[in-house]
Amino acid sequence: MKAACFSGVQKVDVCQLTDPQLECDSDAIVRITTAGLCGSDLHPYHGREKGIDLGTVLGHEFVGEVISVGAEVSKFRSGDHVCAPFTTNCGSCSACQMGLTARCTSGQLFGWREGGVGLDGGQATHVRVPLADSTLMRVPEGLSDEIAILLGDNLTTSFFATDLASVSPNQSVAIIGCGTVGLLAVQWCVSLGVRSVFALEPNANRREMASNLGALTASSQEEFCSLIQQHTSRFGVDSVLEFVGLPAAQRTAYEVIRPGGTLATIGCHCTPHFSFTPAEAYDKNLNYRTGRCPARFYMESVHQKSVNLNLDLSWCVTHRFSLDQAQQAYDIFANRKDGCIKAVFTL
Repeated sequence: MKAACFSGVQKVDVCQLTDPQLECDSDAIVRITTAGLCGSDLHPYHGREKGIDLGTVLGHEFVGEVISVGAEVSKFRSGDHVCAPFTTNCGSCSACQMGLTARCTSGQLFGWREGGVGLDGGQATHVRVPLADSTLMRVPEGLSDEIAILLGDNLTTSFFATDLASVSPNQSVAIIGCGTVGLLAVQWCVSLGVRSVFALEPNANRREMASNLGALTASSQEEFCSLIQQHTSRFGVDSVLEFVGLPAAQRTAYEVIRPGGTLATIGCHCTPHFSFTPAEAYDKNLNYRTGRCPARFYMESVHQKSVNLNLDLSWCVTHRFSLDQAQQAYDIFANRKDGCIKAVFTL
């Protein structure tokens, strides 16, 4: 098969590999039709997250067609049009039963191999899906690949952030970072009737999109803090959704939140320390919530909510590449070139 493989910091190679095979009776093999590029893919790409093996097939967002299943797979068969969350899950362990499918005791993250152990990703022509019955989801009738791919990560993660923060119509909400997930969070908040939505994003194209989706925007921390002070009588916002995963973003979130507010941190932080102290958190009666989105738990309900709210998601995918263009795709996506919001590989 052909695959986009991690070859070092800011280096992605297109490799010819042996097609994946069924290794367990609960496995399925999926022929990929569309694979996504996610902001989380950029952590190893930029070297912020270390440990991934050279040669690992990248990517954790994919849609495709089932071509073979193991003997224990009963819910899917060859020819089914499926999507998947970014982690596998068994559906029956204590974590899964709690709805924390991303913390399944048997789960694995697509696109991460370390020390020879792990699971290759979906930026390839084929992928092996362990625990297929509880991991895969049939693509709803009439849904395009480019919208279905959002269900496995971006759309569910953005909604998860609003859930963590208990976002409600009477609130003011600040969103830090307007990549695809942050922009989708703006859209969720506006669609859910949030009173005021503020967005911080230095990139002009993404900032314009946030404004078009209904947010009051700022390009710098200073401007953002001033904007929120102006609109909240210097009290601060009720909730902050932080999607960046860097210390400066965490600090900004702390600065703009009101006493007793909720900070939902969804950005994947790779640093060892918080940007605010326990004393500062105490002094604001801060509610801090964080963690990996249990995407599989949310996929069906989030799809239904998006239908009920009539969300227009056609703006999300701005760039399309072949697998042969993997290095170019990562460069454009990582550096926000050419107005890129979300990029996909079409196969």
